[in-house]
Amino acid sequence: MTTRITKPEATTYTIDATDRTLGRVASEAAHALLGKRSVHFTKNIALPMTVIVENAAKLHLPTTRTKSKIYTRYTGFPGGLREMSMEEMITKKGIEEVVKKTVDGMIPRNRLRAPRMKNLVVKA
Repeated sequence: MTTRITKPEATTYTIDATDRTLGRVASEAAHALLGKRSVHFTKNIALPMTVIVENAAKLHLPTTRTKSKIYTRYTGFPGGLREMSMEEMITKKGIEEVVKKTVDGMIPRNRLRAPRMKNLVVKA
């Protein structure tokens, strides 16, 4: 008896972010991107699951959170630590980038991270 592996079909999972917190929406999106909502879930395969987050501009973000949350990155040069608050990031790059960075932090750091993140679509 042999085991047959069926190729999963491409599916779309839609999340409405209206009046929901950022973490709840991001965790639901990360869960779907990992493929855990599919019967074809396998740890070593990135499933063709497209996750669409709609109404990202209507997320519930408290002002204390947007002012106090700091995103840091390092340029690679001495003294190259750059900081940006969530408020600045929303004005410069949009709320879509904040949602993508939050979901990206919830995906495991391995080879499947980039293919999974390509399947995330955020709409304001």
